[in-house]
Amino acid sequence: MSRPRVLLLLPALLLGFTCGQASPAQAAGAPAPTWVVDPALPGENLPGVGRSLFDRLFAVQRGGQAEIELPFPFEALLARLDAQLQRAPASPLPPAKRVLIPLGRSLQRTAAAPDYFAYPRVVVAVDASPAAFGAPLLKDRLYLGYQEKSAVLEVISYNEAAGRFEFQLVKDYRAGGRPKVVYAPRTLCFACHQNGAPIFSRALWDESNANPQVAALLLASGRRFYGIPVERGVDVPYAIDNASERANGFALTQRLWQEGCGGNDVSGHRCRAGLFAATLRHALAGGQSWKADADFEQAVAAPLRAEARRRWPGGLAIGNPDIANRNPLQGMRHWPADSAARVAFSHVAVPFDPLLPRPSREVWRADAPDALRKLVAGLSEFVAATDRAQLDAALARPATVPVVRVTAPCRFAASKAASRASLRCAAPGGTLLEGTLAWQAGRSVDGELTRLTLADGTAVNAARLRPAGRATPAVMKLQPFVDGRAARTAAGNAIAVIEVRRPAGSDHGEVTIEVRQDFAIVQQAVDRLVSGPQAAALFAPAPFPREPLFAALFGELGIAAGARGGTGCCQAARALPPPQLEVPAVAPAEPAAAAMPPTAANDRAQRSFQPYCAACHQTAETFPPNFLQGSPAQVVTRLRHCAPRLYVRLAMADLLPEQREKTPMPPESVLPAFASTPQAWRSSPVRAALLAQVEGWLRAETGQAPQLSSMLSAGYEALRSCLPPQ
Repeated sequence: MSRPRVLLLLPALLLGFTCGQASPAQAAGAPAPTWVVDPALPGENLPGVGRSLFDRLFAVQRGGQAEIELPFPFEALLARLDAQLQRAPASPLPPAKRVLIPLGRSLQRTAAAPDYFAYPRVVVAVDASPAAFGAPLLKDRLYLGYQEKSAVLEVISYNEAAGRFEFQLVKDYRAGGRPKVVYAPRTLCFACHQNGAPIFSRALWDESNANPQVAALLLASGRRFYGIPVERGVDVPYAIDNASERANGFALTQRLWQEGCGGNDVSGHRCRAGLFAATLRHALAGGQSWKADADFEQAVAAPLRAEARRRWPGGLAIGNPDIANRNPLQGMRHWPADSAARVAFSHVAVPFDPLLPRPSREVWRADAPDALRKLVAGLSEFVAATDRAQLDAALARPATVPVVRVTAPCRFAASKAASRASLRCAAPGGTLLEGTLAWQAGRSVDGELTRLTLADGTAVNAARLRPAGRATPAVMKLQPFVDGRAARTAAGNAIAVIEVRRPAGSDHGEVTIEVRQDFAIVQQAVDRLVSGPQAAALFAPAPFPREPLFAALFGELGIAAGARGGTGCCQAARALPPPQLEVPAVAPAEPAAAAMPPTAANDRAQRSFQPYCAACHQTAETFPPNFLQGSPAQVVTRLRHCAPRLYVRLAMADLLPEQREKTPMPPESVLPAFASTPQAWRSSPVRAALLAQVEGWLRAETGQAPQLSSMLSAGYEALRSCLPPQ
């Protein structure tokens, strides 16, 4: 039985992605690009398959039942996250990056009013690799927003089985509370997160504590903030920004993997298997550009280009995760003592509103020179650093593989330090090696490889040279390492030995570079998988099956299942109850009475607003204001109380974009869900009727027709709130 289309409500996390606009070529009649993720088509609220990483990470099993158990206080939750992640040895930053945003743009932005700097919102993004092999891959896949005053956690985390980010809300996250985890209404979330993924501000991230003025006010509050240092430069928000950029690329990667290779047949399987092998090569090679061979061109490149041209003749428009940088304290000399004056600072001007439809970041086109490189690089984001380490270890085992040797003449020059010498080796065909060797008693100890290029496209930079075998004063054997890993060629093969010969007293010599052709072991393992009984499952036109695919690969490479067990995380999630929404709400363009109590359906005012507002405003949460929740009498009371703000939001559609104080409602990015456009909505009889209804309430209250300019004379935030005081 199919799941009913229902929507809940979640304060959207200030981290997400988005949408596009016509190009000059399109205006001239060229095919329009297809959205990778259409912001008007958010998909089902509940995952049809799989669970979010958040669910999997925090699921525990007690007896025969499983539940989600969250550490509290928030500092303990952060510690739990950090324990799952690899800490960079030379970095002072925690693995899970966190910033403080007291005056932000999330739906929780007024929850702490007027004490914004005593209760800032925390935004957390994971950008570190797993701490151990087999631990969950959280890098770029888990984002949290925490507001202490509302006791709410907002969650965006990846669902690998479904190939999408899930939006969730944790309620009652407080001391003595009973946290409840629910999935969110995707229509509401997509209004800002238009690419179905995290969004974040562009530099200089002035809403965060990277802004010295914000940091000073946070410090002046006298509170501690969950172990998060207040005075922090731009390094943390910069890391979050990069994580959100990578996360927004997942949708393109998944779509090309699922649809670019065609169907669930032998040709489609071999195309995806070829992509997987190229991905492993790319990951092992540290992102070097490999020159594709004839087999790759025939099995992968040619069919993928043909399929992409057929499906997306105008290309694929990639959503944009960036929202404009905003300094909420711009021009402020002193933080006011008056509450109303403080609340005014929570105003978000239209140019900074994440509800604005955003143009695409770029368009992926199948015939572009770098089209397949981008796809392979995107797939490599699904290879964990611990997976690469296991591949390296498997390939380092003694094995009979061909060895290719490249030789080049060298010239040596003395360095300022008597114990060091630089060398430059070059040969026709593109071989070039430059670096510095450290000497002791006439023998090489170690060195730095500045640059190594080979004819196959290999480009290794800034490698550390370590001894690799017995050396003499005339012959030094070294192995290059990059970031602690043995260096590899662009083809994924290990650079086993760099042998340097230098006759005594001479400035000339020779280098021999030995390359083990060990990537063939990986290629053969992938070939066995695509020819075996699991091919239809591992290489189907479905989301990239990261965990089963790597399990099968490691099995082929002889890595025992016990060695792949990792930390034991995530098994309990299989026994969790089915995912839940908080309360059902009407999806856009559905009949208003579909999710309404029969008594409420009889109320004309509620019927009028329900189809266009319920997806965001019928919930048990008060952010955004839930003026459509409750009995008919309660709903009418709330609508009337919200009338000034409703009037402004509806009337904004009559103004030119540059004249607007606030963005119109419903958000323009979701109007296609109502089979409408901004122009059509402006002249719609439906909007006119809603505006007339609100105008009638205001006229009955004040005795005169509302005037937009006078209503906004003190600013939008000075209008009374949508909800009556509790």
